[in-house]
Amino acid sequence: MLTSEHINFFKHLLKERASIENEQLLIHSKDETEDISILPGIVLKPKNVDEISKILTYCNEHKLPVTPSGARTGLSGGAIPLKGGIALSMVKFSRILNIDEDNMQVTVEPGVITQVLQEAVKEKGLFYPPDPASKGSCFIGGNVSENSGGPKAVKYGVTNEYVLNLEVVLPTGEVIWTGANVLKNATGYNLTQLMVGSEGTLGIITKIVLKLIPHPTTELLMLVPFFSAQDACTAVAAIFKAGITPSALEFMERDALLWTQDFLKDNSIIIQENHAAHLLIEVDGFNQDVLMEECTKIMDVLAQFETDEILFADSASQKDKLWRLRRTVGEAVKSHSIYKEEDTVVPRFELPKLLAHVKLIGDKFGFKSVCYGHAGDGNLHVNIIKGELTDDQWENDLPIAIEEIFKEVVKLGGTLSGEHGIGLVQKPYMPLAFSAKSLNLMKEIKKVFDPNNILNPDKIFNF
Repeated sequence: MLTSEHINFFKHLLKERASIENEQLLIHSKDETEDISILPGIVLKPKNVDEISKILTYCNEHKLPVTPSGARTGLSGGAIPLKGGIALSMVKFSRILNIDEDNMQVTVEPGVITQVLQEAVKEKGLFYPPDPASKGSCFIGGNVSENSGGPKAVKYGVTNEYVLNLEVVLPTGEVIWTGANVLKNATGYNLTQLMVGSEGTLGIITKIVLKLIPHPTTELLMLVPFFSAQDACTAVAAIFKAGITPSALEFMERDALLWTQDFLKDNSIIIQENHAAHLLIEVDGFNQDVLMEECTKIMDVLAQFETDEILFADSASQKDKLWRLRRTVGEAVKSHSIYKEEDTVVPRFELPKLLAHVKLIGDKFGFKSVCYGHAGDGNLHVNIIKGELTDDQWENDLPIAIEEIFKEVVKLGGTLSGEHGIGLVQKPYMPLAFSAKSLNLMKEIKKVFDPNNILNPDKIFNF
C-alpha cells in the first residue's frame, strides 16, 4: 500500500509528473491483453535517468512494487500493475539521440515509437527491420523488453539481433551499461542479451544502441489464395527448401481476412467462398531483376499446390492496402468478440501439424479459433473466440484446452511465445516448456538483479 508519505516523496521529486488522478490510474491499469485491468496507486513520468534512479532506490528501500509502462500495446499482460504500487511511465523518454551513419548505429530512448525510429533512419538510407503489427504506436523500449519480431523477422531477425548496448537502471537504483557499441563482443557474460526479452523484470532500460543496415530499395508483394489452409502452411517450408528467403511470409485464415475487411470497411480484395487461407509473400532487395527471379521460383513452388489466381501488388498504394489488412487482423478480431490470443511458435515444417491440432482442440472443447501469423518463422497467433461458450467454460475449461495446445507445441519442438512474451497470462504454462531446474535458474537471476522483487513482480513466473 502506498502511504501519503510515499506519495508526497514522488510529488516532491516529479511535481506534476506524479499523478493519482483516476483517469491516469485507469489508463495505466491495462495494456491490450484481453479485458484485464488493475489500478496502480500512482503514475510516475520521469524524464531523465537520475529521476528513475531516485525512484527505484526509494522503492527498493520501502519495498514498493514498480511496473514499467510504455505504450501498453502488449498482449501478455506485461504492463499490468499486478501488485498496484507504481506505474513507471517511459513516455517522456522520447528522443532519438544520435544516428551514426558511419557506423550504421542509432542511440535512442525507450519511449520512441518504433515507426518514428524506422522513418528517421530511412531518411539516411538505413533500415531497422523489426516491425511488430503495432509499430505505429508501440515503443522501442517495449520491443526490446519483449524481444519483438514482426513480418520482417523471417529474413532479418528479431529485436535482439539489433541491440548492441543498453543503459539500464537496476531495481536497486544503480545505473549500468550492459555492453559496448560494437558488432562483436566476447567480453564476459552477455548482459545485453539477458536484458532483451526480460519483460521489465530485471531493470529499467533508459538508452538503447541499435545496429542498422542499408535500406532495401525495392520490394515485390503477392497475395496467394489457397483452397486448403493445410496446403498454405505446407507451402511455407517448401518455399524455403527451394532456396528462397522472403522478407515476409504471412499466413491468414479466411475469417482473419473477412473480419478485417469488415472492420476496415474495405472489400476491394475479393475472397472467394472456396478460399480457405492466404499467404502474403514479400521479397526485397536492391535489384529488381533478382527479385523477379525469386518471384518466379516462388511461383514454381506454389504450382505444386492448389491455389487460385495470385494477386501481385502493382503499386505502392496496393502494397499499403495489403499490409494494412495483415497488420489490422488482431484489432479486427478483438472488435468482433471476447477472445484470447496465444502466441505459439514451432519449427516452420511443423506448422501444418500445429494448425490441425488447434482445430482438433477447438472441436473437442467447442470453441472457434481464428489463426494468422508469421508463417515463415513458424509463429502462429491462435485467437480463441468466446462465441457461444458459457462463462464457466471460458473460465474453467478453456485453460485446459490452451494447455493441450501448448503441450502439442512443445511436442513439435516449439515453445510458448514467439514474440508476445510470457507476462501475466502465459506464466501458468511455463513448466511445460522448462524443467524445474531451468525455472529455478531464472528465479535466481531475478534475485541477483532484484533482491526485494519490486520490479514487475510475479511476471513470467511467481517469485
